[in-house]
Amino acid sequence: MAKISMGVLFIGIYSALTFYLGWGIKQWLVAMNWFYYPIVYWLLLYIISFSVVIGRLHESLRVFSVIGNYWMFIFEYGLLLCLTVQIVMWLTPFNNIRMIGSLAIVIFFVLGAVGTYLAYSPIVRNLEITMDKKDSELSSLRVVMASDFHLGVLSNKKHLQRFVNLSNEVKPDIVFLAGDIVDDDPKWFVQDGMADVMKQLKATYGIYGVLGNHEYYGKKIPEFVEEMKNAGVEILRDETIRVENAFIVTGQEDITNKERQPLDALKLNDQLPWFVMNHTPDDLVTPAQAGVDFHMSGHTHKGQLWPNQYITARVFELDHGYKMKGQMHTLVSSGFGFWGPPMRIGSRSELWVVDITFQ
Repeated sequence: MAKISMGVLFIGIYSALTFYLGWGIKQWLVAMNWFYYPIVYWLLLYIISFSVVIGRLHESLRVFSVIGNYWMFIFEYGLLLCLTVQIVMWLTPFNNIRMIGSLAIVIFFVLGAVGTYLAYSPIVRNLEITMDKKDSELSSLRVVMASDFHLGVLSNKKHLQRFVNLSNEVKPDIVFLAGDIVDDDPKWFVQDGMADVMKQLKATYGIYGVLGNHEYYGKKIPEFVEEMKNAGVEILRDETIRVENAFIVTGQEDITNKERQPLDALKLNDQLPWFVMNHTPDDLVTPAQAGVDFHMSGHTHKGQLWPNQYITARVFELDHGYKMKGQMHTLVSSGFGFWGPPMRIGSRSELWVVDITFQ
């Protein structure tokens, strides 16, 4: 009953905000003499606003999922710009809705263009660290780490090819994919032949990945793991492997899995550098205390759209970038892909190249 009440409350608030946004757009359209057919206008607005839900009803309604992704951007920045226009008109002498509304529309489209560029033009971030050699036979190691590809309809085969090209250019020793590799359902990965692109990835010691929350949302984990295996990616599910006489890699289940094992249960006795992937950086204390040398996560997207990064920065101890936690090197990626709208404001699609010197 409580869940139903919360759902009704959420829908009510969301519908009210959608109405406010629609009202603001209507005021500008009226001022421009472009407002016709009010019933059609409001009906279309609410269909679009719930298109994310509609798109999940059946595969034939896939187009609504795409519309819903773009709507997330329209909704967030539309509300921000609507509110800004109202404040300007209330508190300043500038009350010409045609002029101010038109300026807001221009800003909106500029933000959309910039956001699209930042989403589809990934940057390579470089990091150099020094690590205790312990018993490793290595003197150095080059790591490529990325997360949150959300491969599907909009984060597509072409975008994956960008990652493969950038990764192969730096000739990594190992590649880590820290979760949310596909966007819920792996069917788009299969149908678009993305495995053929993923197979092009080259790394001396292989390519390893873990599950993220979106793999769980898709509820097709066995199929996903098999597809990744066919694509040359080994998915570690609460598993620890020893890579030659060089280092140890642990892949944790995502926190979505309430039955995942504690990290201590996955620890080996080998005195080799220990690398851990955990999609969500919800707990950095436990791995630091357990003796992890290099901890990798994603999930946060660094908020993806401004000003959401202020929320992720409050929720997570580290929501993006590099940090030393005691003796543990910690890295959180904002993601190579995106979730929802194919846009980024205040963040950028990225992969990390980490050069490790053992001493």
